[in-house]
Amino acid sequence: MKKSLLIGMVTMLATVGVACGKKEGTATSGGAAATAAAGETVTLTMMHPWTSPNVDNDAYKARIEEFEKKFPNIKIKQDGVPSAQYKTKLRTLAAGNNLSDINVVWPGADITPLVAGNLLMPIDSIMDNWKNILPEDALAGMKVDGKQYAIPTKQSFVDIIYYNKEMFAKVGYTEFPKTYDNFIDAIKKLKAAGMTPIAMGNKEKWPLQSSYMSIIGDRFVGSDFLNQVLNKQAKFTDPEYVKALGVIEELTKLSAFNTDMNNMDSVQAQDYFIQGKAAMHISSSTVDGRVRINNKEGDKFGIALFPSVTGGKGNPEKSAGVVQYGISISNGLDEKKKAAAIEFLKFFVGEDLYKTLISKGVVVPAKVEIPQDASPYLKEMMALTGKGIAPVFDSVIPAQVVDVMQNGLQALTVGKGSAEQLAKDLQSSIDNLKK
Repeated sequence: MKKSLLIGMVTMLATVGVACGKKEGTATSGGAAATAAAGETVTLTMMHPWTSPNVDNDAYKARIEEFEKKFPNIKIKQDGVPSAQYKTKLRTLAAGNNLSDINVVWPGADITPLVAGNLLMPIDSIMDNWKNILPEDALAGMKVDGKQYAIPTKQSFVDIIYYNKEMFAKVGYTEFPKTYDNFIDAIKKLKAAGMTPIAMGNKEKWPLQSSYMSIIGDRFVGSDFLNQVLNKQAKFTDPEYVKALGVIEELTKLSAFNTDMNNMDSVQAQDYFIQGKAAMHISSSTVDGRVRINNKEGDKFGIALFPSVTGGKGNPEKSAGVVQYGISISNGLDEKKKAAAIEFLKFFVGEDLYKTLISKGVVVPAKVEIPQDASPYLKEMMALTGKGIAPVFDSVIPAQVVDVMQNGLQALTVGKGSAEQLAKDLQSSIDNLKK
């Protein structure tokens, strides 16, 4: 992202970095083995969002245990923060120049201000460690001004529609609707048949913003729109984007969601769907581990993408995706901690981790051989998401504006505000940040 787009938090973090007088670090590969051999104990703090019972979260925590067994003199003190609060805590700690030694970060709009504040260490000197398995496009989102600052662990598509084939068949749909009009027709028929159309857990606020509006917006205005907004070439108040926001209004008026959606979190919504209490659930590709791969009734669930919309500028075959869970090292560590952190990064994010994730049905950004024990559902997921990638809203738009979107969408689901007003609030937030 261009420097001109670094707004709000960027200036604050940059000021913090300068005030503290930190010098930009450079990754070096030596030292950790010597430290371990000398019997010195090094403790590294690590903040991550791996608290929910997802298959990839379990894999990450198991990998940390493996590292500690291999390097008994390097201890990883974990700070697990629920995903809904993680980015807020990360920004708060960053503003106080108090990041953990190792942090999980997101690309684009999330990592850029951390780099601008001189808070992350560039790792270019050790990038040969991944040269044979990570393509440039997988690394690009965590590169700023030509320097690499984190290594991604997975490729997540946030907009997968999981649907109950049996419920849809009962209302005359033997396959998932291809158009928005048919999608709405299916919702009306499901509702009339006494079924909850969509299991929604928006207590954490991010699902409507990320899993819904990322792809709904793309269907209406295309994949360039968000960057055009940032570059003042488009506005959230443009009629087509207002129509996109209006989808949430329409679904609310149709009572498409469970009534307790804002008191239910994302994992509870998954359970609600798996238990047969709703016909659909829209979430990330990672959820496939719970919905189908590790579920003996997994065959009764299908996967689909959000349908095309009449007159929409977006490609209806695209899925909203982003590389996630980048592992980064804080700047300014002493030499022993720096060496230990580098050793951790090289061990943690490697071919073994990627293969483990694949075996659990998680899509990864790496070029590695698919294990023989990989779920047959994985190929279906890769085929569904392999026809183009749309941007994820909160990977492009600054955090302050994301908050406005999340609060506004939640308000729409309880009958407050309107799509037009939310569009105005979003544009006002963008305009104010750029002043």
